[in-house]
Amino acid sequence: MTKGIYRALTVAGSDSGGGAGIQADLKTFMAHGVYGCSAITAVTAQNTLGVNGVVIISPEMVAAQMDAVLSDIGCDAVKTGMLGNAEVMRAVAESIKSYSVAKLVVDPVMISTSGHRLSDQDTADAYINELFPLALLATPNLFEAEVFYGQPINTESRLADAARNILGFGPRWVLIKGGHRNFATGKNMVTDLLTDGISFVEINNPRLETRCTHGTGCTLSAAITAGLARGMELPEAVRAAETYLHNAIKTAVPLGKGHGPVNHGAVGYKL
Repeated sequence: MTKGIYRALTVAGSDSGGGAGIQADLKTFMAHGVYGCSAITAVTAQNTLGVNGVVIISPEMVAAQMDAVLSDIGCDAVKTGMLGNAEVMRAVAESIKSYSVAKLVVDPVMISTSGHRLSDQDTADAYINELFPLALLATPNLFEAEVFYGQPINTESRLADAARNILGFGPRWVLIKGGHRNFATGKNMVTDLLTDGISFVEINNPRLETRCTHGTGCTLSAAITAGLARGMELPEAVRAAETYLHNAIKTAVPLGKGHGPVNHGAVGYKL
């Protein structure tokens, strides 16, 4: 923190529809009283119906954006979202190491909320080799956790085993998001699993019937990053972010013809 100002950096793709990516992250940072900076990794043409086009930014330009922010403004926490390809991920990892970033939240954006694969196997390997070893927290959704685990996750024991497997790649904590979970309490509740390999904590929220789910993963990881930037311990930041996201979904007003964004200005959580 610098002179009472909390700072966070998001390294992610741009969403022209404003519901996910850089736009969602910056809105979330502001909602938490955190000054947000950004390094854009990709420009997308998208809306509530889907992605119509993607242009990946060069690794050199991504690194230049990060250097411009970190060498001047600095930050109290960093999150990564959509990174595009393995070359960009390696550039991001080098910047994180160069500036000794301690509070790094890695949202491995490989498969979207709707279940569409966004990245290739090289990207998955780059997460394992480059970013996970630097992360304080990794936040895969269930589909992404299956990619790293290498098999379906359809029981509570497999869920715990998958979390341990991801921890083995280097992050100190793992949060497996349960929005797609349909076993155990997952039918009527959204149950996320947070673990450091010692404690296994299930965080439950009632499942909401809504089509306003675009950008939920980005928003959750950004809220956690904001909490960390404000000095919260990791479990506290996760719980506060979960409450914020639940309220953001619950109070969202449908926009567009497809999966609309959440309400990033939601209140009812404790800063």
